[in-house]
Amino acid sequence: MDEELNRKFRIYEQQIMQINEQLQAVEQATLDMGQINLGLDEIPKNKDSEILAPIGRGIFVKAKIVSEELTVDVGEGTFVKKTIPETKEIIIEQIEKLGMMKNDLENELEKINQEITQTMQEAQKNGNLELPTNSEEEHNSHEGHNHNHSHAHGKKCKCKECVDEDKCNCGHRH
Repeated sequence: MDEELNRKFRIYEQQIMQINEQLQAVEQATLDMGQINLGLDEIPKNKDSEILAPIGRGIFVKAKIVSEELTVDVGEGTFVKKTIPETKEIIIEQIEKLGMMKNDLENELEKINQEITQTMQEAQKNGNLELPTNSEEEHNSHEGHNHNHSHAHGKKCKCKECVDEDKCNCGHRH
């Protein structure tokens, strides 16, 4: 494999790692918002109860729930008074936005996977990418699972264009 191809694959790998980190953050934020949403349902049931209210990172103070009125940060340091249903509405909107972000990130991953596939096919056609031999395939598989998932195979091609393996244009080695 030439240096240019190595560089491309390193870039793809970095992009995939960054997107996966972003996906994890979005998924964690979605879980957190869901838990807050559930917690809001508990406030009316626990009016006049003592709770531990966070006042900072890992620091809590005993407090008493005296009202169902909430003070909500709506962005840029702006706080407004909201009812529980109004707050739940805001949280649901945020969860929906997080869902759209997750979808966008997954689409971006799919694009990168398509680019990787296209790059590999072009490299195979140009002779810049060596395919595993049958003995390598046997070595890299067990219990019927091949562990070269991202690499082309040396088996018969299943693409529609491959009527004759000798005249195949798909890039697979036959």
